Amino acid sequence: MTQKQKGAQPLRKYVFLGCGCFVGAIARYLLKGMEIPGYRENIPLITLLINISGAFLMGFLLTLFGELRNFDTDLRLGLTTGLLGAYTTFSTMCKETSSLLFGGEYFSALSYLTVSTVLGLGAVSFGTVLARELAARLLQKQQKMILVEAEEEAH
Repeated sequence: MTQKQKGAQPLRKYVFLGCGCFVGAIARYLLKGMEIPGYRENIPLITLLINISGAFLMGFLLTLFGELRNFDTDLRLGLTTGLLGAYTTFSTMCKETSSLLFGGEYFSALSYLTVSTVLGLGAVSFGTVLARELAARLLQKQQKMILVEAEEEAH
């Protein structure tokens, strides 16, 4: 690696991080602007869906990256901290909950927090289980390919 390439390496992670933030924030902005036809309840459903899908993806990606040890760390940073960090929105959930509380919608506020927490934990768990299964299958397939190559070389 040349001196110029070594100097560019620290910048690389910030480029991945920035690109991930850009994509995640735009995705959240576009989804947040959507309306669900016929939905008239107090619970902010779009924020809930954003956070649950983000929790699933975080569990899935971090587990998959952990199982596949050779995954690029800068890309992992861009996808998790960047993209999913900008996509999910804990602060918005807190603000919406406080708005429900200040509006006297105590049951809706408590329901929103409970559903967000329970579904978020469930989504992370499901993402983790799914990623472990996928990683096991990928590693098994890779091992089979190595065995086939070794047998071909032996003949």
